[in-house]
Amino acid sequence: MNRWKFDDFEIGASLGRGKFGKVYLAREKKSGFIVALKILLKTEITGCNATKQVRREIEIQSHMKHENILRLYGYFYDDLNVYIILEYAAKGEMFKLLQKKKRFTEQEGAKYIAEMVQALKYIHTKNVIHRDIKPENILIGADNKLKIADFGWAVHNIDSKRYTFCGTMDYLPPEMVCHQKHDKYVDIWGIGVLAYEFVVGNPPFEAKGSTDETFKRIKSIEFTFPSYLSNACKDFISKLLVREPEERLSIDQILTHRWIRTNTRTKKE
Repeated sequence: MNRWKFDDFEIGASLGRGKFGKVYLAREKKSGFIVALKILLKTEITGCNATKQVRREIEIQSHMKHENILRLYGYFYDDLNVYIILEYAAKGEMFKLLQKKKRFTEQEGAKYIAEMVQALKYIHTKNVIHRDIKPENILIGADNKLKIADFGWAVHNIDSKRYTFCGTMDYLPPEMVCHQKHDKYVDIWGIGVLAYEFVVGNPPFEAKGSTDETFKRIKSIEFTFPSYLSNACKDFISKLLVREPEERLSIDQILTHRWIRTNTRTKKE
């Protein structure tokens, strides 16, 4: 195994800030290879009792090799920090792109959703549930391909149900809000919320400043569609944002739904 150290890298511009530290553009001196170097403060990790979570995130992401998942090339540490060597996604954060554009066209949204679902299909075959799908956890590569970039809440063992309350408020499925067991279907719900946010510009159950109201809307599946959305788009989202987890579309049904197929056809087709 390659034993890296901090001096092996030239550090460039800051790319962003995470919960436990910062991410920098970096170049490995020996190869000239450009990466993103995530530097996590050990004091921040231990102060949040997150040692197991960080270890699990590194372990899970390092085994993921898919074009729509940000590669984790390796990690190393010293007395003060943990360093994670990541693929550099040149076009930055999906969240910022969405903020800039306000909302995506249905064609753009469907393309990104199809890529997201291909990544999820792969993740689920590895017996992993992601549990925190949202624009903030997605990056965009130089080739305009979507990359799932954060596995902080991901967990192994897809076939057993879990109780942990985790993820992001606007994206929580009814089973989590009601503190019931959950499984891989939480990711399918997350795709529904993401698709809505992509084409509308905000999450479907958002109630600004009120967690209780957001949770009430999630429990009752209370949301509306803007009139400008196509019927195919409305049908797609409606079949994902379903109370009963097993009644949501499967991964394969998502990929063959007419909204995805129509908007992701190549010119040859």
